[in-house]
Amino acid sequence: MYEVHSPIGDETIQQSSLAANLSQLDGITIGESWNGDFKGDVTFPIIRALLQKRFPRLRIIPYNELPYLHGADDPARQKKIAQDIALRARELGCDALISGNGA
Repeated sequence: MYEVHSPIGDETIQQSSLAANLSQLDGITIGESWNGDFKGDVTFPIIRALLQKRFPRLRIIPYNELPYLHGADDPARQKKIAQDIALRARELGCDALISGNGA
């Protein structure tokens, strides 16, 4: 008999809660958060245009106005940049963030 382990590993943190879903998007502010992977510079403008076409009063803060960290190599740096992103998003009045947009 063989023991099998997932190559992606086990969960490293336990999720404690989720933010409530937004009831509507028109009239709110959404920030874009990008880590430099999966062509966000290409996909975010498309996502932005589609959302703004559907929700004309939606305000979107582009990814280049929020703190940025390429890749995910250092957990301490990841935690610090996540805190910086959250702080800057609050300063800019973001109601929500798009933090991933690829497969």
